Amino acid sequence: MPHPTAPRILAVVGPTASGKSALAIDLAQRTGGEILNADAMQLYRGMDIGTAKTPVAERAGVPHHLLDVLDPVQDASVAAFQEQAHATIDDVLARGRLPILVGGSGLYLRATLDALDFPDTDPAVRAALEARGEHEGPGVLHAELTRLDPEAAERIGSRNTRRLVRALEVIALTGQPYTAHLPQHVYARPALQLALEVPRPALVDRITVRAERMFADGLVAETEAVARGGLGVTASRAVGYAQARAVLAGEMTTAQAAEATAVATRQVARRQVSWFRRDPRITWLDGEASADAQLAAATAVLREAGLSLEG
Repeated sequence: MPHPTAPRILAVVGPTASGKSALAIDLAQRTGGEILNADAMQLYRGMDIGTAKTPVAERAGVPHHLLDVLDPVQDASVAAFQEQAHATIDDVLARGRLPILVGGSGLYLRATLDALDFPDTDPAVRAALEARGEHEGPGVLHAELTRLDPEAAERIGSRNTRRLVRALEVIALTGQPYTAHLPQHVYARPALQLALEVPRPALVDRITVRAERMFADGLVAETEAVARGGLGVTASRAVGYAQARAVLAGEMTTAQAAEATAVATRQVARRQVSWFRRDPRITWLDGEASADAQLAAATAVLREAGLSLEG
């Protein structure tokens, strides 16, 4: 029986290429847990190589949820994911199993773990802001957000038009700063978060190797197949697939695309590290230790938190 005060959810979080998936599978085997994907791009069917999905043969029989639930033409929604994730967690808990969230999409994780409500959207307001972003540039939107909510403007930056539009939309609809609607590091139900810390140079090397392997394993062909059915806004922005489409268009060589993918992934990883470092509840483990040492360190944290282990 689990300890009455033990966390009901385990999350293995952190930047891309840090080793989250392997550790999560090891922990699932030790706890009798089931894995819930919390990577926005792994929601998409057919997008396997470029999102680094763990192949079925390498999942050690551990059930995986929230993978392959969207067609690439559909746009992902944090609010929709939140609803689906909560339902899946309830199902896993009802069967006496431990839900193990795994991913690097910070807002998706926070939407699942924390008490977070999403303001409604207004298509007309959003369309007007998108039109301004397209015609006047994201810098104008960023300047407006700086005036209305300086903290949000600093977090988002001046180039992310999609997030600038959303922040200004929320302000227009609620009359409140966008940051007032961001999660406040308060769990919706007891949870425990682990992350693997990998020094920047080592992480850069891992990302480079991964990008080269993706193209060697057939990312261009996968992209061609996926694109036939159409790509929505979210899927079209996936790192690796945009570069593979440039290969298909004759704009890049495969080597150039692999390098561009590595550069873009490093930028993503930097943002992920910054996001997760802001959360004081995360326990960081040595990401350069052996798999056995990582598992031993993680299980020690679980035991201290009151989570039961199977062996």
